[in-house]
Amino acid sequence: MNLHEFQAKRLFGDYGIPVPEGIVIRSGAQAEQEAAEICAHGCVVKAQVHAGGRGKAGGVKRVSGVEAMREAVNSLLDTRLVTAQSGPEGQPVEQLLIERPVNIARELYLGMLIDRSRERVMVVASAAGGMDIEEVARTRPEAIHTLGIDPVVGLQAYQCRLLGFRLGLDDSLRALTRLMQGMYRLFTEKDLGMVEINPLVLTEGGELVALDAKINIDDNALYRHADLQALRDPAQEDELENRAHEHGLNYVRLDGNIGCMVNGAGLAMATMDIIHLHGGAPANFLDVGGGTSAERVAEAFKLILADDKVAAILVNIFGGIVRCDLIAEGIIQAVREIDIHVPVVVRLEGTNMQEGRALLEASGLTIITATDLTDAAQKVVAAAGGQG
Repeated sequence: MNLHEFQAKRLFGDYGIPVPEGIVIRSGAQAEQEAAEICAHGCVVKAQVHAGGRGKAGGVKRVSGVEAMREAVNSLLDTRLVTAQSGPEGQPVEQLLIERPVNIARELYLGMLIDRSRERVMVVASAAGGMDIEEVARTRPEAIHTLGIDPVVGLQAYQCRLLGFRLGLDDSLRALTRLMQGMYRLFTEKDLGMVEINPLVLTEGGELVALDAKINIDDNALYRHADLQALRDPAQEDELENRAHEHGLNYVRLDGNIGCMVNGAGLAMATMDIIHLHGGAPANFLDVGGGTSAERVAEAFKLILADDKVAAILVNIFGGIVRCDLIAEGIIQAVREIDIHVPVVVRLEGTNMQEGRALLEASGLTIITATDLTDAAQKVVAAAGGQG
């Protein structure tokens, strides 16, 4: 789960990470009432969306006074911001963060994320922070510094000092150490997947300030953090993925035209791979879970068919926890109740698979049965027109 910048900065404040003074506004009237003092001598108006590249897309505006702030608010609020990371539809701008400007001497990059291959949190930093950090990483990888944090002893002060020397912050080592240790406590205590400050600025007064903030929280740990779960903004997320979440389904929309309904994440990945192998392209990742019921199968079909790119559907179920004949009954019920206007290919394997296949064949419905995964992939790709 992603947080908005203003939400991330509130967490930063709880962990002693310096951020600029600012307020969040949700209407032009609120901006008039609450932001005038901050903007009297200039301020920064920042669109709050779950997408990077806001600055280059016009979502961050530095303005000179209250009148200019008013114009910036009116131009951003209740629009959709299209960035390099948002997709062509953009993201809705329903909130703005208005901040007091900072006198910047240098811009740096600082982030923490999990490296699963090393089984530890990694610090990533660069003296070349700012809007072009992706280009820096691509063209000058030597400008990116990394260090691993031992999960037993945690982030050590000497590691912060070492990184400070690499970044040329010789006169700000204590401030950098406090900031990094606050970031690491935030990362571990809130079960984050990623935290990023870009830019981390050194002010003309020699202070380190987080000018921007990005936080991603591990969804699997949200049950431990009801306060963070309450910060979810469904408007910034895919509508179908939100519907899937409500029904306990794991759904991710993709770009292809073959809908996939599978039980088990590993089997779902294998299903998408074999569709690609035979010349097709999956329209989604959809794991209905091990204890699949007729109701969940029906909801899964509705999700798949809500994507108008879908030209065919592959149902690939391994009957372990639940029997294949019960799954077949659920599929038959769903197909009868829902207006399914595309071909459906079903592959059942596991407990009572023969009974399940017999039910499908005797149903009188236009369901294409498959004997194995290769057969299923070939049939669904052909049914979808042979290309994704």
